[in-house]
Amino acid sequence: MVEFFRRKRTIPYKMFDRAHYGLEAKNARILERIYHKGQALAWDGKEVLESLISEHGTPKIADDKKEALSRIFGIIMWGELAAWRISAELADELEPLEAKLAATSQAFDEARHFYVMHDYLTAANALPKKLEWGPRALLEGVMNADHLTKKLMGMQLMVEPIALTLFHFVKKMNVEPVLTHLLPYYERDEARHVALGIQYLPAMLTQMTVPERISLFAHQFRLLTYEVWSNSAIAKDMLVLGVDPRELMQVGQGKQTMALNMVFSSMNMESDFGTRVLNRYASSLVELTLPDGYENSRLTERLKRSWNVLRHGALVELVPLTSEISEADTPLIYKDKAPRKPRRKKSKKSTLVN
Repeated sequence: MVEFFRRKRTIPYKMFDRAHYGLEAKNARILERIYHKGQALAWDGKEVLESLISEHGTPKIADDKKEALSRIFGIIMWGELAAWRISAELADELEPLEAKLAATSQAFDEARHFYVMHDYLTAANALPKKLEWGPRALLEGVMNADHLTKKLMGMQLMVEPIALTLFHFVKKMNVEPVLTHLLPYYERDEARHVALGIQYLPAMLTQMTVPERISLFAHQFRLLTYEVWSNSAIAKDMLVLGVDPRELMQVGQGKQTMALNMVFSSMNMESDFGTRVLNRYASSLVELTLPDGYENSRLTERLKRSWNVLRHGALVELVPLTSEISEADTPLIYKDKAPRKPRRKKSKKSTLVN
């Protein structure tokens, strides 16, 4: 049934008052730069895909790998749609000017990511028919969250880092040349998207009530459960493509932890208790679903390892959120632009908006 009655909308006269939203000036400057970078580095999805197919030929994937790639990148395709919907909602609902600009830029990027991945999988004759329960529950859990902070944290600090990890692994494996050369365009955009979460979440968290923060923490546990089970469900597919599912999960967890640490550091929070609890829970699930030699591991041994990690924790190595993507990796972005002057080396935080 069509919803005719919605809450009354008003002009957000305070959208320029950063202090009203708890937004620091330095964070606001980075958020605004995300929007302008997005405009400057936008790429034509149809042109890029057609150019890569012209150079490398129509995507041909071996029969023994096609189903695996279809299932894995089906998650990416529908994940881009989820990100498109969430970023469009954020662009509508967020009131500070700089955050609204950054979310608007992301919505534009995600729309391109969705249709390009659809067109690529169609050209490869690998368009997926449906999503498995785990990935569907994860994406719908983020989309249907009852608070914007949950949506922003779920998408930018959980789903996006895992996608970046998968892009890196599949690109390194060189499963199919068109896909290998297409993924750097995605990676360059996704680095800006993670930055939206890093820069604006501190302002959102400071304005949440204690019950809202507890609810957010519980929501993170649910999403972590879906995420680990999703990874377990496609573990065999990843092995077919040459990707170690356990290593992918560990690298993704390292990226997520890095992102959370950057958020809490921006808030001048010294305690990492929440991150350690989440990591201990996620690591115990990994031991249960993806232990070393998981295909031949007995359930009793898995339970023992999982309980041991839950009690004592496990080492999570921090991993940089983004990999270095050079102009040579994404030549069609710069083909009509004048050469740029060399830039000074930036810190890890600032490279998020490259």
